[in-house]
Amino acid sequence: MIQKALSADHQVTVAETNRRGHASRLAQGAANDGVDVVVCLGGDGTLNEVANGLAGTNTALAPLPGGSTNVFARTIGLPNDPIEATGVLLDGLSSDRIERVGLGAVNGRYFLFHVGIGFDAVVVKQVERRAALKRYASHPLFIYATFTTWFRHYDRTRPRFSVTDNWGDGIDDGYFAICFNTNPYTYLGNRPFNVIPEATLDRGLAIVTFRSLALWPLLRAVSSALGFGRDIRRLKHLDVRTDLSRLVVDGHGPFPYQVDGDYLGETERLVFEHRPDVLRLVLPP
Repeated sequence: MIQKALSADHQVTVAETNRRGHASRLAQGAANDGVDVVVCLGGDGTLNEVANGLAGTNTALAPLPGGSTNVFARTIGLPNDPIEATGVLLDGLSSDRIERVGLGAVNGRYFLFHVGIGFDAVVVKQVERRAALKRYASHPLFIYATFTTWFRHYDRTRPRFSVTDNWGDGIDDGYFAICFNTNPYTYLGNRPFNVIPEATLDRGLAIVTFRSLALWPLLRAVSSALGFGRDIRRLKHLDVRTDLSRLVVDGHGPFPYQVDGDYLGETERLVFEHRPDVLRLVLPP
């Protein structure tokens, strides 16, 4: 149905991915061939690969929600139904609503919406271990993984890393952090998990670092992000930095991280940069 809708006014070639990294190579090939737009029907991990293949080229990215949560597609205002979203994107194409937007880069890899450092990454790892359930029960599974990670799978007894921003200021007692290119962090059902409204596609990066993983402060932060209670940026156990062009996270030993919801293992250092106007993006009209 999507192919038929797109083909009504455009010349369309369909390619399917079959392994990790394949979407990035397909996107690079399309850009090298001078294709105008690459439409990606997939989850946030696939979309990240396509963005990495298209960044710095003149080929535009048009996302369609095809995963379990579809954070980025919903962030730019698309419906969560892929058929409805196709109609919206076709309207965007017909009105030439294609803009250059900024991306984050971590250790040379681009990200669309966020990188999770520490606790959040282990939650993603636990979710990925139950991949068969993810599509059908992603939100309950995420909540379950969050609690089991807090109780059993993450060392909460000591800080794991330091954070230094592009002005040389920072902290050295980070337990868990999220670096944002856009807001919200994710969605629980239809409810956005808003953490840092300053994170937008036309501004620098933002990072929120938890300096404690005690249960009560963590629950207060979750409540604030869901729209209950005080502004999350005013909570005393959080360090919030916005409009950053560069920042560095140095571990007190190895720490886990994830990029756009894709667990990438452990490292001891992450270097973040904001790359303005690096990607052409099809937006809703």
